[in-house]
Order: sequence, then structure tokens, then C-alpha cells
Amino acid sequence: MRMVIFGLAVTSSWGNGHATLWRGLIGALAPLGWSITFFERDTPYYAGARDIDRLNGGDVVLYPAWEDIRQAAETAIRQADVVIVTSYCPDAIEASRLANDTCRGLKVFYDLDTPVTLASIERGDHPAYFEPDSLSDFDLILSYTGGPAIDALRAILGVRHVLPLYGHVDPDRHRPAQPRSEFAGDLSYLGTYAEDRQKAVETLLVAAAARLPDRRFIIGGAQYPQDFPWSSNIFFVRHLPPADHPAFFSSSRLTLNVTRESMARKGWCPSGRLFEAAACGAAIISDNWAGLDSFFTPGSDILLAHSTGDVVAALGLSDNEIATLGRRARERVLDEHTSAHRAAELDRILNDAFASKARGTMEEVV
Repeated sequence: MRMVIFGLAVTSSWGNGHATLWRGLIGALAPLGWSITFFERDTPYYAGARDIDRLNGGDVVLYPAWEDIRQAAETAIRQADVVIVTSYCPDAIEASRLANDTCRGLKVFYDLDTPVTLASIERGDHPAYFEPDSLSDFDLILSYTGGPAIDALRAILGVRHVLPLYGHVDPDRHRPAQPRSEFAGDLSYLGTYAEDRQKAVETLLVAAAARLPDRRFIIGGAQYPQDFPWSSNIFFVRHLPPADHPAFFSSSRLTLNVTRESMARKGWCPSGRLFEAAACGAAIISDNWAGLDSFFTPGSDILLAHSTGDVVAALGLSDNEIATLGRRARERVLDEHTSAHRAAELDRILNDAFASKARGTMEEVV
């Protein structure tokens, strides 16, 4: 079975949460019989921080501009059983039009940024990665966010066939690792800077660091501004390639998960970092959002933080309590949230969609 994907970037994880998700999913789909080609526009922003040059389980086509690749894309789409266009693909509109004109198989739109999509539309704007009313041309819409967001996509965008496909982690790449001194800390946080996460980061990490001056706090990520409220016990590690994530998560007593405001408000939208940290056996303390208990059990697999005091209290737990949290989180991920689990789910969804489309009863997919 042939799959063609038009996405944001798979070769660079620099400020890009899509990359590691696609790497894990593509690697897990290949053993299920899928031959996959990923089309990625070769932009300077990602080219300067590329962290893979070969895609496990698939091929990457890097291209400078849509006009240069259109003919090859059309050929690939004609030969494909499934064409997937994703949110934030820089040529999503052109790829969608081409798929609508030439695809003989399934046309799928995968919104990896559903809360951003819905928030944009609610403000009266429109996302740059699809045209108004164009999603109804797809056979199936996949959403990284579940819960009420699924109903919102149907109601606001007028699409019927919407299913969630959540985040996941490749446990071969994210697993407990030897701690490293440069990543050592009492509380770590890994995440690209985002304005709509800043308030929570300041409450749950910066303020905790102020209350606990003898503790060490560490932040890893990209795009942090110079005016970030650093203090003498908060240490910064610039953007980490995925290969260093396991050591980062394995080097602190606790790691913090902070969800973007739009994601937290909609709920049912676990970040890839959350699954990565758990797969590495990290003890996690997270902001709370609706649906979190669908993925982890608060108080057992994960701790919840509503205030600075919750973080301070968590840092006072014993080493045994911390270790138990990390072990349970890892067990939960390995049981339910690996890339292999999501690949099997996607394979089933697509095969059900093929069968329903052949019968002219696509509503059965939902």
C-alpha cells in the first residue's frame, strides 16, 4: 500500500513537534506493509537545524518550491492508495487541490493543530493550510485532538468523517538513559518557547525556583527570548535534538509538562513531549486539562499542578515515591501510547475507510 504525505517537516525537530510524531508513526507503519513518501519543502529555517538525513520506514522528498515538485507530486498522488495533507504544511492548499483532482484512493487531512485551527476560526480568521469549505472534499479528517473538538470540527467546518489520532512515542528512541551532569536538576522542562505557555511556565517553574533557591531547575528548548525571567538557579539548554531527550528526561527528579493554552482549553490533546517523558521513565508533574485522565491516571501515573505550591510539594516527595511515578508512567505508555499502537490504529481506520468508500457508506467509519 502506498501512502503520500504532504507535511510541515520531518527532517528537523527545531521548534516542530510534528517531526518526531511522523518519524515514529512512519517507522511503525512500514512493517504493516505501507510504502511511504513524505514531501517536505526545503526551508532555510529547518534546513539549518536538520537532525536526520534518512527516514526510517519511508522516503523524504525535499523540494525548494511547489512549482519544482508539482509534476512529481501529481505522479505520486496518482499512484497512492492514501494521500495525507497536514496542518502547517506550507503547500497544503496546493497539495489538497492536486489530491482532489488526481487522487484515486483515500484523501485524508490530518490536523495536528486542531486547537489552533478552531481558535483561529473562532476569531474570524482562517488557517493558511486549507481553504474555506475545502475539508469537505476529503474522505476523512484526522484530528490530533479528541473530545469536544471532534464535534466542533464537524459543526464549524461542515465535515462528517472525523476521528482522533492522538500523539505517541517510539520507545526504541525514548527510553530510560544514563543521566548527564549538564542536564541534572530537581525539576526540568523541555519545550519550545510559546507565549500561550509562558504564564503556566512562570507559575509552575519560575515561581517554584524563587521559593526553592537551593534547588536546581533546567529548561531545554528553542526560541526563548532574552527577557525570559531567568534566575540564578534556572539553567538553560538550547534546543535539544531528539537523540538527547532521553538523557534530559532521565537527569532530573521531576519533569514538568505544560500544555499550550489553546490545547488545554479544548482538552484531549496530549503533547508528544508528555509521552516521550513517560517513555523515558520520568516522573511527571503536569498542568491539568480535560481528558488528561484518559491517557494517565492522576496521582498514580502522573502528578497534577494547579499552583506553585503543588510543584513545591511534589519536589518534597521521597526518591521512592518519585521512582514509582516514573515506573508507572512508563508502563502506561508502553501499554497504550507507542507509535506501534497508533500505527495499528491508523491502519485499521484506513482499511475501514477503504471498505466503506467501496460500499458508498463512509459514515460507517465515524
